[in-house]
Amino acid sequence: MPSALTQHKIGWIGAGGRMGYAMAERLAKAGADVAVWNRTRAKAEPLAKSGCSIVDSPAALADRDIVFITVAASHDLEEVALGAKGVLAGNRQPKILIDSSTVSEDSSAKVREAAKQRGVAMLAAPVSGNAKVVKAGKLTFVVSGPRAAYDTALPYLDALGQGSSYVGEGELARMVKICHNVFLGAVIQSLVEVTVLAEKGGVPRHAFLDFINKSVMGSTFTRYKSPSLVRLDFTPTFTPPLLKKDLDLGLDAADKTGVAMPLTALTREIVQSLIGRGHVEDDFATLLLQQADASGLKLVKEDVAVDDGLH
Repeated sequence: MPSALTQHKIGWIGAGGRMGYAMAERLAKAGADVAVWNRTRAKAEPLAKSGCSIVDSPAALADRDIVFITVAASHDLEEVALGAKGVLAGNRQPKILIDSSTVSEDSSAKVREAAKQRGVAMLAAPVSGNAKVVKAGKLTFVVSGPRAAYDTALPYLDALGQGSSYVGEGELARMVKICHNVFLGAVIQSLVEVTVLAEKGGVPRHAFLDFINKSVMGSTFTRYKSPSLVRLDFTPTFTPPLLKKDLDLGLDAADKTGVAMPLTALTREIVQSLIGRGHVEDDFATLLLQQADASGLKLVKEDVAVDDGLH
């Protein structure tokens, strides 16, 4: 058991979601002392099998040294941090607050200032990856905030994945994450467009994606999405509404900074169309279905073994 992971008691807010669950579980299995809270307690209770303790409110984690937060939206972050039962609401406070959600800079700055007034260092530490990536140990973080807090938290960040990038003080990590997810939207839409083009031209999906993944255009993302596209398995890792939220954040940031983002604006409308078709609980890779339908192509599951690159 790595001694570095026993120096601090860890709290986790939002441990019932796909990402929060996988991350809290990984830390606990690595030997850290982890206590967790989730709005729906039943979703977090299985973590007890991995050694986590379950608490009844975010405020109950205030006695932990470091508290991670993984929630869905900006208002959720404000509620779990500053609400009546928030982790910063009582007389006791954690030493470090680490938010790994994808939220607006404004909400993050609001919580950061409240934390600072209470003597709590806050790190913005959004991630790149999904629950499968967490389990494979390939999660990455982009982090901003006090450097000393980052140095203290580094062993836990390292235990959760394959590294982190420290980009400076304040909310800089939020901008990086927003840009990352805007790029994600553009890449998945481009990938499904060319995949449908190749298949309608007679090329099997698995063969086309095998080539892409071996080419200079291949990436960790195209590799781990390939099995879904080939087998038409859209078990959710990241839903269209969450992607649309991030595209909206990107467009809002572009408006504030005066950056033209025509491709992002178009991608946002394409994702909105997918949501309008009822794909709110499926994986965002269902963009493939929409693209095929718009192109007059009937997709059939290809029962072919495809390497996702995560093993």
